[in-house]
Amino acid sequence: MTGSFWWDLLIGVTAALLLTWLVLVLVLLVARPRGGLLREALRVLPDLLRLVRRLAGDTTLPRGVRVRLGFLLAYLAVPIDLIPDIIPVLGYADDAIVVALVLRGVVRRAGLEAVRAHWPGTDDGFATVVRLTGLGER
Repeated sequence: MTGSFWWDLLIGVTAALLLTWLVLVLVLLVARPRGGLLREALRVLPDLLRLVRRLAGDTTLPRGVRVRLGFLLAYLAVPIDLIPDIIPVLGYADDAIVVALVLRGVVRRAGLEAVRAHWPGTDDGFATVVRLTGLGER
């Protein structure tokens, strides 16, 4: 392209990173909770974070579940996000969507009872979590 290997490499890596970011944002848009559920997810996000921390520390859960929750906590702790948090609403929406996706997998593997046992919030908040995970109480 430019005749310089290093410039071509820099342009290629930048283009690949930009394309990857766009694909991830599109995946988040497709996987986002529908209707007012995203607003509810943002409302219970602090309780969700405490829930994730408690579940990650529970040694009775399968190791794969705890590893996923550990990666989720690391993702949330890293200041670099798919969508920067300084953008109103959308900045935190990507965090809520990622938490919801991981919780769906946790509920499917560990069961809703394990999540209920560690839930730190209100019953209304737990009902929101049940709707977020897409799984009804059984």
